[in-house]
Amino acid sequence: MAISSEDIQTLILTTLDTQGSIENTDSLKGPDGAAIPYLAVVGVLNSLASKEMLSYTTIERDQFNLTEEGNEIADSGSHEAKVFNAVDAENGIAIAELAKLLGASAKIGQGKAFKNKWIKKDGDKLVREVASIVDQTQLDALEIRSTGTHSKPATLKDLQARKHVEKIKLISYKVAKGPKFSLTIEKQATDLTAEMLADGSWKTQTFKKYNFAGNPPEGGHLHPLMKVREEFRKIFFELGFEEMPTNKYVESSFWNFDALFQPQQHPARDAHDTFFLLDPATATDFPDMEYLNRVKEVHSHGGYGSIGYGYDWKIEEAQKLLLRTHTTSVSSNMLYRLAQETKANNGVFRPAKFFSIDRVYRNETVDATHLAEFHQVEGVIADKNLTLGDLIGFMEIFFQKMGVPNIKFKPAFNPYTEPSMEIFSWHPGLEKWVELGNSGMFRPEMLEAMGLDPDVRVIAWGLGLERPTMIKYGLDNIRELLGHKVDLDMIQSNPACRLDKKMGKELVGKDAVDA
Repeated sequence: MAISSEDIQTLILTTLDTQGSIENTDSLKGPDGAAIPYLAVVGVLNSLASKEMLSYTTIERDQFNLTEEGNEIADSGSHEAKVFNAVDAENGIAIAELAKLLGASAKIGQGKAFKNKWIKKDGDKLVREVASIVDQTQLDALEIRSTGTHSKPATLKDLQARKHVEKIKLISYKVAKGPKFSLTIEKQATDLTAEMLADGSWKTQTFKKYNFAGNPPEGGHLHPLMKVREEFRKIFFELGFEEMPTNKYVESSFWNFDALFQPQQHPARDAHDTFFLLDPATATDFPDMEYLNRVKEVHSHGGYGSIGYGYDWKIEEAQKLLLRTHTTSVSSNMLYRLAQETKANNGVFRPAKFFSIDRVYRNETVDATHLAEFHQVEGVIADKNLTLGDLIGFMEIFFQKMGVPNIKFKPAFNPYTEPSMEIFSWHPGLEKWVELGNSGMFRPEMLEAMGLDPDVRVIAWGLGLERPTMIKYGLDNIRELLGHKVDLDMIQSNPACRLDKKMGKELVGKDAVDA
């Protein structure tokens, strides 16, 4: 029979009145002699404590209960005792016969019986080594069943390891009288009403206490990567750039590789460098077949002043889905849209400046300076008759705004840019040139296949976001910046980022920046 909250209140108060205190609420019993549920007791205690009628402290203790297997041992004996009893005192028992007789207990109990030196092996059978045994495991189980614990901690640990017992935490309370102890409970008002103010009854009325306790809510905090990212965005916006949509993390091999004039046998397209999807494995949303055929033709046989790669381009390779390896896959899509826009406007070309800062994925071995996912900063300018000089001049402006005035360029190779250049800056502390990023002009095999006019040139550059952020915030391990090892205190306590000249000097320090 369930006991009501009112009855529990009466029981606690009358017990306190007669005994002065309650040493342990486990001693409280209901009308039928059954223990009162823990949640019912703590609810009443909280209510009476809020009225200062009593105070209480928590008592915690561990109790050990037998598992289903432990109860079976307490009732019918341990596995090892069953094995010993099955072994005939004179003739022993065949090992195969024992397995049939005891089932799973035979395998479990043999090892323990051997260890206790109760039995030994004699050919293909087991024989006794002692005349009688004491089944201590059963006695231990019976002690735990009756007391909820055991006098020997080592025995408890052993039985826990053997899955014979499980530990639970029991909570009870020690209760004492409070300053306003009474056998009667005065009803407390929860609201100050207009009637109380009018008749003055509020002066003698007892009000329920309001609980204003609680932790103040914390506001959100920008991740250091996002702080540095925002500074880069400001630079691009100041220079009149338009941000590209970069929320498509899964991309087709076509936009990630083929549209960029990167051959299908290129090492970067291997599984050890790229994360390919298993389900779905192939893309279905492709551009028009006319564009696809131009890409196939320029890869296989050349065109636009190129001899191509001379291989059999396959649509099946281009359809493979992957996690994009660079944000240039977004740039290629945007340039194709620009070509379509030009076509729709009767050949009137609109110069464009695009940028993106978002996450990309590489099948890299994770270490202190490399992650399998990181952020790439990329800028693209499309206009007629741009030259390598325009790229160099703009790079000087861009990096000056980052606080890096002294830069130089070194020829490099990229499948989709020609010419290509690595960007370096002089570091006075290290007294050497360190790499900042990569740049180049998109190849005509890429641009003219999209439908852009031959006189349209596109200059582009890129660098990583993680290395500048690590340098700015003094981090030596990239895993402390991104991933499950990130310290939340670091995110909450680091200041805002400002890419000034000081930042520029830091940016070219310590290490080169990934392009």
